[in-house]
Amino acid sequence: MNPNELSKFPTVVVIGGGFGGIQVAKQLANKPVEVILLDKHNYHTFQPLLYQVATGGLEAESIGFSLRKNFEGQKNLRFRIAEVSKIDTESNIVHTDIGPIPYDYLVIATGSTTNFFGNKDIEKYAMPMKSIPEALNLRYMVLQNLEEAILKPSKEERAPYLSFVLVGAGPTGVELAGALAELRNHVLNKDYPELAKEEMKVYLVDFLPKVLGPFSDEGSKAAQGFLTKMGVEVLLNVKVESYNGEEIKFEGGKSIRTKNVIWSAGVAGVVPDGVGKEAIERGNRIKVDNVCRMVGSSNIFAIGDVAAMITDDTPKGHPGVAQVAIQMGQLTGKNINRIIRGEQPEPFKYFDKGSLATIGRNKAIADLGKIRFQGFFAWLIWMFVHLISLMGGRNRVIVFINWVASYMNNNGGSRLIIRKFKPEELASKTEQVSKPD
Repeated sequence: MNPNELSKFPTVVVIGGGFGGIQVAKQLANKPVEVILLDKHNYHTFQPLLYQVATGGLEAESIGFSLRKNFEGQKNLRFRIAEVSKIDTESNIVHTDIGPIPYDYLVIATGSTTNFFGNKDIEKYAMPMKSIPEALNLRYMVLQNLEEAILKPSKEERAPYLSFVLVGAGPTGVELAGALAELRNHVLNKDYPELAKEEMKVYLVDFLPKVLGPFSDEGSKAAQGFLTKMGVEVLLNVKVESYNGEEIKFEGGKSIRTKNVIWSAGVAGVVPDGVGKEAIERGNRIKVDNVCRMVGSSNIFAIGDVAAMITDDTPKGHPGVAQVAIQMGQLTGKNINRIIRGEQPEPFKYFDKGSLATIGRNKAIADLGKIRFQGFFAWLIWMFVHLISLMGGRNRVIVFINWVASYMNNNGGSRLIIRKFKPEELASKTEQVSKPD
């Protein structure tokens, strides 16, 4: 970073252009600070719709939005594509691949990555889905395996290519299972007339006793009912033992021959090197106080998925959802401004706006406080909330048109294999913890 670019004002470095990092930068617009936003990509990813990119329903560009364009006109902000190698908390310097960047205040908004719980074989062979490149890899793997299945002469030989096992029955797993079931039920015979849709199997697996664990029992039961009617085999109270790229085994002896294992069973915070072990909480998250400040620091903040605010009300921290990151980001930006003015920062209070999950066409779950409902109306609310939450008017229009087309003909999406996905790429697919998200 060119020293001449730094102003006489305090420098706030924000690592990560996700939901939280964007809000911090916006709150500091036109304030007497210099904001430097770092991310390894030049775009923001709308992660709730990654599963539609993975199944060919949407193109990647429609859920990504230019970070530079988003801050167009904000004179006190500079954006840099950079990968963070280490934070020097003593000298107040962020070391990156574009050089050292000094800061007066630092906000770590690096998000989370897939947690394989130390199982190296599963990490090597299973597919994660936390970024656009990973979603595209998953799309190409699914399509390539369908193409491979056509070439196999017997049902037994086709089975591993047509068996899809999703591990983790949270919103990501449920929505992806629903999308794959719809692909089988409405698209498979159109695109692949040589294959019988009965041969394509979709399994949703979780060690917990219910799907959509954080949702109400009413919503969870409705989601499981929708999935079952769509032909998804739901396996609960089942723990994965191993996966070698050919067969997934579960405790108790059950196994499934499959080339398609998608892992969404857990996440871990992406913590840059330099953060002391004493500040790390379970799930590789940074311990923060009630104003999102890293414990033991006076000028470093952590927000969103990478932050663990442990209180009596939140003994496990806050849920890893966009609204937490957004609200933490908004408050942190305001609090940094308060601190600079010599005022006391305000404590964080999370306002839970409710939870939404879609299972497929006309099928969704809405838990909005004490108001809970399922089905078509919940599906309309899900679509509306996600459309208005997308960044960029063009993206909203494109996504809306895609959804309308898919609804009209039950055959939306292009499902093109733009590049070959090679299974050996799985060994190096996992994001490094030092890279901002």
